[in-house]
Amino acid sequence: MKLARFPLGRGVATPGALQALEESGESPGIFIKRHVSGDWGEVDEHDQQENEFSIEHGFRLLSAYTLSNGTKLWIITEADRGATTLLLPSEY
Repeated sequence: MKLARFPLGRGVATPGALQALEESGESPGIFIKRHVSGDWGEVDEHDQQENEFSIEHGFRLLSAYTLSNGTKLWIITEADRGATTLLLPSEY
């Protein structure tokens, strides 16, 4: 397993994200591990570069994944690394 590249802070999830994960039968831990190891999922090249810059300079981090049922899931770690939130794009 890859090492964590930044602290996650407190983990939170929106009701929509929790429901989508339950419906897909997938564990949030899989996506959190990808996020914290720098596997940003389906973000574009610009956002990948922005995340790499943000690790070094303390800005917000965003990953995007698609669950097995086709639902999009975002994970955002705040700039102060105080919290990481799982949410649906529509809940942003």
